[in-house]
Amino acid sequence: MQNSMFSGLFGALTNEHRMNSIANNLANVNTVGYKRDTLAFKDTFMMYAHDQIMEPIANVRSEKLFPDPHHAARPRLAVSQTDFSQGSLKGTGGTLDLAISGEGFFTVMTPQGEYYTRNGHFRLDAAGTLITEQGYPVMSNGGEIVVPPGVKSLVVAEDGQVYGDDEVLGQINVVNIDNPSASLEKLGHNLFRGREGAEVALIEENVGTVAQGFLEMPNVDVVYEMVNMIEAQRQFEAYQKVMQTSDAVDREATTKVGRNR
Repeated sequence: MQNSMFSGLFGALTNEHRMNSIANNLANVNTVGYKRDTLAFKDTFMMYAHDQIMEPIANVRSEKLFPDPHHAARPRLAVSQTDFSQGSLKGTGGTLDLAISGEGFFTVMTPQGEYYTRNGHFRLDAAGTLITEQGYPVMSNGGEIVVPPGVKSLVVAEDGQVYGDDEVLGQINVVNIDNPSASLEKLGHNLFRGREGAEVALIEENVGTVAQGFLEMPNVDVVYEMVNMIEAQRQFEAYQKVMQTSDAVDREATTKVGRNR
């Protein structure tokens, strides 16, 4: 089997991963606080033993002792990261709709521990606790935020302070994480947690402000993703043709082996 078959196969599989990532970004184009995934690719080269051997005095010989270097390219996925750039803020007027303008994450408590999110579409449970859409409490510096019954006016300041009828109920915990692309991983439902083996370092600088009555929209550019999808599809088709051509050459060579001339 020719090296072109393997190169085409690796390229097609790699573009399949890229297509899945693009499709996932487009599927979340209306998901509040969603952060798009990005992929990078590279060529890996398979080298043979004779590729490492140089002949500094080849001119004294009539023929070379070794064949010319031969490198077989194998396109592979190099890195997959989450793009944490700011999404646009959409005004909703909802009292419990909160968005972070700038860097930072809301902290929520789950049965598995503290997780982070940019989705500020919150609500109150039966006990008046501020929770996420999945029912996880939104954390403040002193624990959970509970709104007493009968509160008529609920105001959230830019620093996260929550006021109920001019009484301080708590301060929403907004944290900034150093290099989130390397230290955080997605869990679904717009939740993030620290990667296994990675240290989640909290920093106090450049923490964003909280905007009440707004939601952060996903940072997905539909036109950009559609162009990438067309490009990935064309590349996949090109790799398919490479494999088909390689297979046709192999078949022709096989049928001619041993044929009497």
